[in-house]
This record gives sequence, structure tokens and C-alpha cells, in this order.
Amino acid sequence: MVFANFSKMIKIAKTIITAIIILGSNSVSFAQTSASASAEANIIIPIAITKVTDMNFGNVAVSASTGGTVILGTSSIRTTGGAGGITLPATTGTVKAAEFTVIGQASYSYVITLPASCTISDGSGHTMTVNSFTSSPASTGTLSGSGRQSLKVSATMVVPASQPAGVYTNPGGVAVTINYN
Repeated sequence: MVFANFSKMIKIAKTIITAIIILGSNSVSFAQTSASASAEANIIIPIAITKVTDMNFGNVAVSASTGGTVILGTSSIRTTGGAGGITLPATTGTVKAAEFTVIGQASYSYVITLPASCTISDGSGHTMTVNSFTSSPASTGTLSGSGRQSLKVSATMVVPASQPAGVYTNPGGVAVTINYN
């Protein structure tokens, strides 16, 4: 009978040890926790720029002995750059700042990058430099609630003395770059 009681005690001890092991391993499981986060993206309208009007300094006369500059403002008003041999005739010709339309996500802001300079040519080897580009809005713009904004670009044209008469252009255009901020 002692042996039968001893056998029951061993079975009880095994059961208790098994229960402790099971409960012990479950307590580790109960100590773990987790959380999750959702993934999200907001696709916006790509920013784009289109030319509306080319830049045109209009009719300009230059002295045989002295050159000068013509400053074209973003409001399409031009002036001479102070001392120099430049005359702006009463018959102005077409005088226009370049104009672009910027289209993108409504109310987003963007940065404007203008060229340092460009060269215009009459196609016969005579050239002039256009530099000191400015824009309105200046350096950054903000698209309206409809996702549009007008961008005007102006510059200064350097006219050498005795510059030959002719129409001067740059077929490559004036590169204006925009990017979202």
C-alpha cells in the first residue's frame, strides 16, 4: 500500500510539475503585446509649367561708340540701365516679360529656378547676353485654390556698341524650372 501511495504521489507531483511548466510558459505569452499602424500615401497633382508669352525687349537703338543695357521688368515696362548709348524709340515694338502658367496641387508652394544668363543671336554670328533674370512671384510661389498661378519672368539685355540691326532670338528658349517645396 505504501507503494501504491508512493505511486499516486509521483503522479500528483508529475501533474503539478506539468501544470507549473504549462502555466510558466503561458505567462511568457501573456507578457507579449503588439500594435499595428496603417500605411497611407497622398498622391498629389504633378507640378507643371507652360509658356504663355515669350520675352521681348522690343525696339532698341544703340550708339556706334557706347553700348548699354535694357532692363525689362516683370510688368513689361523697360528702362535703360543708366549711362550708356541705348535709346528706346517711341515705336516700341512688342515689349513683354515672359509669362508662364504653373499648374499643380491647390495651395501648395513651389520654388522657382531661373537661368543665370542666355545668349541671343541674329543668326549671322552677332550675339547679345541676357542676364539678371527676375520673376514675379520672386523665388517661390503658391498655387491658388484652383491649383494655378501666373509666373512672369524678366531680365536685363546687354547691348554692345555698334550692335548690327536685326532680330535677335535664342531658339533654345529661357529655361525656367519649378519644383514643389
